[in-house]
Amino acid sequence: MLGRPGFSHSTILDPHGKYNLKWRFDRRTITFEIEVETRGYIGFGLSPNGAMASSDIVIGGVADGTPYLQDYFADANRKVHRDVQQNYRLQYGRENSTHTVLAFSRHLLTCDTSDKDITESTVRVIWAYHSEDVGPSGPMYHGVNRGRKSMRLLDPGSKANVSSEMDFFNLQNINVPVPFKDTTYWCQIFKIQEVQKKHHIIRIEPLIQRGHENLVHHILLYQCDSTLNESELKAGHECYHPNMPDSFLTCETIVFAWAIGGEGFTYPPHVGLSIGTSIDPVYVLMEVHYDNPAFQQGVVDSSGLRLFYTPELRQYDAGVIETGVWVSLYHMLPPGMQEYISEGHCTRECLQESLGQEMPSGVRVFAVLMHAHLAGRAIRTRHFRGQEELQPLSHDEEFDFNFQEFQLLKDERLLLPGDNLITECKYTTKDRQNMTWGGLTTRDEMCLSYLLYYPRVNLARCESLPEIIGQLKFIGVKEIQVPVTTWPFMIKSPKKYSSLSFTEAMDKYRWSKNRGKSFNEMVLQLPMNVRCSKWGQDEWSIQGTIVSPPEVKSEVKPPSTMCRSASEPHSGVVLLFTMCLTYSIVQTCLSL
Repeated sequence: MLGRPGFSHSTILDPHGKYNLKWRFDRRTITFEIEVETRGYIGFGLSPNGAMASSDIVIGGVADGTPYLQDYFADANRKVHRDVQQNYRLQYGRENSTHTVLAFSRHLLTCDTSDKDITESTVRVIWAYHSEDVGPSGPMYHGVNRGRKSMRLLDPGSKANVSSEMDFFNLQNINVPVPFKDTTYWCQIFKIQEVQKKHHIIRIEPLIQRGHENLVHHILLYQCDSTLNESELKAGHECYHPNMPDSFLTCETIVFAWAIGGEGFTYPPHVGLSIGTSIDPVYVLMEVHYDNPAFQQGVVDSSGLRLFYTPELRQYDAGVIETGVWVSLYHMLPPGMQEYISEGHCTRECLQESLGQEMPSGVRVFAVLMHAHLAGRAIRTRHFRGQEELQPLSHDEEFDFNFQEFQLLKDERLLLPGDNLITECKYTTKDRQNMTWGGLTTRDEMCLSYLLYYPRVNLARCESLPEIIGQLKFIGVKEIQVPVTTWPFMIKSPKKYSSLSFTEAMDKYRWSKNRGKSFNEMVLQLPMNVRCSKWGQDEWSIQGTIVSPPEVKSEVKPPSTMCRSASEPHSGVVLLFTMCLTYSIVQTCLSL
């Protein structure tokens, strides 16, 4: 190997293991080391959306024994320019008969409008390489040697340090026939590994069948009734289906969540997921969300999870709280909106009752998974104490539907009785013609934050949902049909909505950008229904009550560094080629 030690993070960017990236960072600077199986140039970039346009790019290599590196950027038309302000600093470069290594560094925030800031949010990394070095007329087109990957470069977590000798067990579907439809939730009950005394699960890894990385969108584990019959383990079934086994209804408490693009999760050294005691899971339901928008036929899947466990107990037992917007049709987004904001409240009333009784000294949150679907663009988990807003628990201003994983917090956060949380999701529906509904498919929407915390308390969900009456009044609904005998329920008046379901009435309404904005402002002020549930099917007494959203006196943004005012990007020198890092613009390149 040509690389040097001392890098705390690493990943492989291409499917063949030829492009290896390592990096480390401190409060101001990030340093990369790239090792690629080539003797030509290496390209590396940061993109706003995974495409070439408006990307921040660096290209380098080793020519005649001398390393070189240049800072570039691509404009909105994908033309590549040399950046006048060269912010990437070459550290070293070397090559042998097969590989090239380049190391370089830059500030996280360069105050250069042609560079992309590196923050705690998701970053779309683009990469490329060629067998030839950069010539006098610029780099040659790299062909198929390019790609993209979303990641968090400033993730404070580290890779698993689990011994190869550590015990593990798998929860894995076997040859599940994925139905011929766009969205399927497949459920199966498994029995947790039997242990004679308490153990801690300390790491969980996804086992995604090769080639199914885009098919398996998320996997959830729920704790089931511990008195289930062993016969319930025999076969899986579609979740949320009228004919699904009754035993599925006993599986209410979320134990773990994994979502697409995420890697394995390692618990902090003082925390573990408990198994083996009377209140721990005996049976779990594994819910796998298959996303099949291309309607592939004949697909059979055997994906699942691997759980590593140890008898060496940590100090605390971990728990999971689901917070955000209660998944329901009452959560709705108008079409044609450049930006629409939803808020899901974990209310102070819920946290006061649950934590006040279970853990008056509070619990400590150590990781957060923020979850939305295709319309999602940004998510924040906001934290309030009394009248003061604290820094967000977590935030991702560049949310990527295809990359969702638990974010380990840099500093654990104390959550006290009487605190409240708001999961804030920003969406865009500008290309949609009809309403987007809260629901299970990826074309529906969610707005959730899963909080990993310790010590474990009897609180599973802390969510809210805006009341429907105010939303219906906005479009002019006066009366619904009673008694309610269908779902979605039917409208009685006015005449233009008569005998329509409320979802059909919402779609019939003539939405505009201004009306959508007014609707959004109104919904954020509506009274909301509180969800505050315990493990299983039990509830705290506050569940089902109606409360008003809290008044927010000041809004705290994630910390940032102020730079000079934005100006036009540097003109640089236009290169007479387009580096096509995405398949969508190959034809443009070939026509040059």
